[in-house]
Amino acid sequence: MTLPGVRGRLTPDYPLGKDSWFRCGGSVDVLFEPADLDDLSEFLKSFDDPVMVLGGLANTIIRDGGIRGCVIRLGKAFSAIEVSGTKIRVGAGALNGSVASAAAKNGIGGLEYLSGIPGSVGGALRMNAGAYGAEVKDVLVEAEAINHNARIHKLIPDNMGMTYRHIDVPDDYIFTGATFEGLEESSDVVRGRLKEIKAKRQSTQPIAEQTGGSTFANPDGMKAWELIDRAGCRDLKIGGAQMSEKHCNFMINGGDATASDLESLGDEIIRIVQDKTGVTLKWEIKRLGERA
Repeated sequence: MTLPGVRGRLTPDYPLGKDSWFRCGGSVDVLFEPADLDDLSEFLKSFDDPVMVLGGLANTIIRDGGIRGCVIRLGKAFSAIEVSGTKIRVGAGALNGSVASAAAKNGIGGLEYLSGIPGSVGGALRMNAGAYGAEVKDVLVEAEAINHNARIHKLIPDNMGMTYRHIDVPDDYIFTGATFEGLEESSDVVRGRLKEIKAKRQSTQPIAEQTGGSTFANPDGMKAWELIDRAGCRDLKIGGAQMSEKHCNFMINGGDATASDLESLGDEIIRIVQDKTGVTLKWEIKRLGERA
């Protein structure tokens, strides 16, 4: 693998798993953090090998064997947040919680649910993430992406095929930013809703633990956590991994879990729920890289 010259940072054998919200897993051969969009564009024009793009690593398991090749991570250079009226333009590296806070500060309502989605805007776009009855497509005006040939694309929800936790956008599109639009409201009112969401998360989700958010997507008309609970899998453990007793659709690293423990636990949950309820759960967490 021959790497082109860049203005950003290239780090070989980077321990990427330790950056994930689960704090476990392997390394990537090379991590590239571009200095800006031009730097990313020049890299893509010069680099012929496949690349993988990752954001805040919230809803992700990096397998113990690590990731071969190059991973691109959009950092501070892609984290700007700009407000104009009821629209808010954000970089794909911006944290969802930061976007929700900026919207509240500027009297923009309708984006509070983003505070309940761990990770960054790029990841939220890629999976049409949602929480508390709202999802990205509800507030998205436009998204920007660059493909492996360094061509810039402007996308609107109508041509992105956005459905529940899914979009129809080519895998080689790297989201670089988005524009959201909310409603003009009192900052105090919006901040009040943010406080309510925070309190609800603290009381119902293991947010103080090493977790990755919701483990499985909700099947049509059902709640994944209810199926898991009905199957007797609340607090089920494999190695250092366990399903949270507080919210049994949240997987946690009890302190010494491997990525293999986490993935094995998830697969076991799927098996048991299928056996007990006849419903097949689908992973919401991405599992990336090679097994040990």
